[in-house]
Amino acid sequence: MKNIPLYFLRSPPSLRLPLPPANPFLSHLSYFITISLFGFGALKLTQTRTSSSPNDLNLFFTSVSAVSVSSMSVVEMEVFSNFQLLIITTLMFLGGEVFVSAVAFQLSRRFKYLNEENHVDSVRSIEMEENGTSSSTMVTIDELSISRSCSKVLGHTIIGYLLATNVLGSFLIFIYIIVVPHAKQVLESKGINFFTFSIFSTVSTFTNCGFIPTNENMIAFNNNSGLLLILIPQVLLGGCLYPVGLRLVIMAVAKVSGKKEWRYILKNESKMGYSHLLPGLHCGFLAVTVAGFIVFQLIIFCSLEWNNSDGIWDGLNPYQKFVASLFQVTNSRHTGESIVDISVISQAILVVFVVMMYLPPYTTFLPIRNNKERASIMTDGKNRRQYLVELFTFSQLSYLAIFIILICITEKQKLRDDPLNFTLLNITIEVISAYGNVGFSSGYSCKRQIKVDSSCKDAWYGFAGRWSSKGKFILILVMIFGRMKSFTMHTGKAWKLS
Repeated sequence: MKNIPLYFLRSPPSLRLPLPPANPFLSHLSYFITISLFGFGALKLTQTRTSSSPNDLNLFFTSVSAVSVSSMSVVEMEVFSNFQLLIITTLMFLGGEVFVSAVAFQLSRRFKYLNEENHVDSVRSIEMEENGTSSSTMVTIDELSISRSCSKVLGHTIIGYLLATNVLGSFLIFIYIIVVPHAKQVLESKGINFFTFSIFSTVSTFTNCGFIPTNENMIAFNNNSGLLLILIPQVLLGGCLYPVGLRLVIMAVAKVSGKKEWRYILKNESKMGYSHLLPGLHCGFLAVTVAGFIVFQLIIFCSLEWNNSDGIWDGLNPYQKFVASLFQVTNSRHTGESIVDISVISQAILVVFVVMMYLPPYTTFLPIRNNKERASIMTDGKNRRQYLVELFTFSQLSYLAIFIILICITEKQKLRDDPLNFTLLNITIEVISAYGNVGFSSGYSCKRQIKVDSSCKDAWYGFAGRWSSKGKFILILVMIFGRMKSFTMHTGKAWKLS
């Protein structure tokens, strides 16, 4: 038995069919919904810090917001106990793009190699039957071996990148809290565990979620410039600049180790099958674009808000105001952590934020296009059908307009009775923020009520917290739709506005 070649011990190639890849859209959708339900159950079964627990819809909303890394809030964060904060941290980590893409890459790699092994065995069997040479088989086996080795290295690199950034970020924040008295006093006064805050804030920032354990988000730390400077790189390395960070890590290791696997990965990005591994030129364009957007927003923000009369900069020196402004505009793309109350800043800046929230994370001024894409679409029947579906479905803006209209219908009574809070701009900000998985919110102020409600109390949660149950449910759909935007962002190509 031990002298029989290995391929005779396997199933005959004719009996082994290629493994069909799972539908990525349905797989991702099922994953997010399942994790959201588990998160809701965990939050429901655990105790809050306060005697009054949020209702089921608000708990489910919070779970979906964490898994979709949207940070849209309908309850105050200090309601949650330390254990519940750790649950939300886990939900954010599991829903983060880097973790989800790493899992998807590992699963797709497994399907890919099982199918390639079946192909190699089939070729080998045919050559054996025809008594031919096996040189082509050896070439295929060598290519398969190199590809498998490089994919394994890439998979380990992604996981290492994910863990290293989160561990290092948590460590730096924890040390900062211990060393800086003001940050320490804020957390002690609120009864928030230092270690929990460090991990929670790091995971939330790196995954571009934007939740912070304090009710007022980062406003409580507006004069802690060091803490803001620790978080800004986390925003970028886990979000818009993730492909750049990943490529720089691979380049550094390739230079130090000199191993061929790293060089192969850098020269064959498309063969790796990992969408976040972009070519060097594309990464360069992406870095320049991200920097350009930040500088553009920083100039506008400082020009209009440097001397804000609503007291957002009270007690801050010019350096602290600059760092806080940099932190605010850096978060406008996808993270949504706030250092100021955005309801009191200029309307012009709010419009800029809306545009930034809508843009996909890897938007570039000089996008790289594949000239073979159209030829592939026209020759492949499956791709042709998919292309036609993309042509005749609505664009992203159309879907967002529909969501805004639906919410205006569900909140029509409040739009009439409370027009200073329930404005179309505030609703649009909330919807675009949910779609972009950002988390910015204009909030709600009892002082702006025309019909004064004596029972109204200002609270540190988002504008959606004042919506009806139907409006909240629609926003849940928007958050899930936004988390799946990578599968729908190319739709509506047949709609021409000229």
